Amino acid sequence: MEQNEIFDMQESLYTVTEKYPEAIPLLVAIGLENMQDPQKRKVLGKNITMEAALRLKKVNPGTFMGNLQEAIRQNRDQADMVQPEPDVKVAGVLPCPVKVPLMESFTGFWEKNREQLGFTLEHDLKSASMGLDWMVEDLAQATSEEALADLFISAGFDIFFDEKLMGKFKAQGVFEDLTGLERYNSDFSNSRLELRDPDRQYAVLGVVPAIFLVNREELGDRPMPKGWGDLLGEAFEGAVSLPIGDFDLFNAILLNIYKNFGEEGVERLGRSLLRSMHPSEMVKSHQKRSKRPAVTIMPYFFTHMVKEGGPMVAVWPEEGAIASPIFLLAKKSKREMLKPLVEFFASKEVGEILAHNGRFPSVHPEVDNRVPEGNTYLWVGWDFIRQNDLGPLLKHCEALFHAHTGS
Repeated sequence: MEQNEIFDMQESLYTVTEKYPEAIPLLVAIGLENMQDPQKRKVLGKNITMEAALRLKKVNPGTFMGNLQEAIRQNRDQADMVQPEPDVKVAGVLPCPVKVPLMESFTGFWEKNREQLGFTLEHDLKSASMGLDWMVEDLAQATSEEALADLFISAGFDIFFDEKLMGKFKAQGVFEDLTGLERYNSDFSNSRLELRDPDRQYAVLGVVPAIFLVNREELGDRPMPKGWGDLLGEAFEGAVSLPIGDFDLFNAILLNIYKNFGEEGVERLGRSLLRSMHPSEMVKSHQKRSKRPAVTIMPYFFTHMVKEGGPMVAVWPEEGAIASPIFLLAKKSKREMLKPLVEFFASKEVGEILAHNGRFPSVHPEVDNRVPEGNTYLWVGWDFIRQNDLGPLLKHCEALFHAHTGS
């Protein structure tokens, strides 16, 4: 090995990246995208040397070595610097269909106003597809308000109301609704439901509605299901697909079925299950050769993917589309700094991104949600939330559901 080399060119990609993680983005940049996946890096990376990889991509070994040394130097210089804590931390997840336009809008807002606002900001807003395990872990370990991010955005009944997670801070009065909205959109403030938190602690930005997608070819002589109760009968046993992997929406479905139909309703929902599918699979389920669901329960957003004139037809349940709210939590103790950020996320502009780009109806009173008149929502209600510890209740409902599935 020459003096200026930091690894042997005959070493495997895996060995080099384990010693120098800074090599990973450099390898990805030259076209070895698999190296950013830990499992593929371990399996594939052990079978190819650095020399072979660079030859394959026609990259000069000396150039690569120099770039890696510079990346290592910069990384270690940064590690040696004391990074000041930001004044405000924003964390959470955004629905995948609207993450890009929301982040573009937020970045534009921040760049335009950061000097006037006069505080430093750090944000970690992931796509909903990344899951919430990272947030659950942080909340489980948090013992004080100071350990929390200052602003949270996410759907998630279990996380935000479980008394072992965010619920303990809600009980302490840590959060305050800073949106300034005196009323919600009439879709969510009417004689049937009131989505606004009466305690003015949690704010809501919009909802993810769950509706039915019915395959008329698989329906046979069964009547078209009109509401949630129809899916719980014997006629639809083993004929329904559910978005079990979409935890926020699935949890909202479980809670609403439990509230409206009791434990027996949750058990019947389990018996109705044919399979769990991602919504993007659901809209094409009629093309599958294996047994196909007659009904899929899915986010309203994916109905735009349904081919006109095909066998799939969207049905808005007569009791209402089950609503999984997109919550926004802001610390009361940082009211002055957070209020401009909260007002941005609660603005008409963001509401229209949610409602028009993602079909996630907004609570902003001036947003046209473009949902046909008469289509309502099913929401468990704040009284139900107050009367139940949703974390253990959801685990109970999940156990009931899975105990009665065919799997």
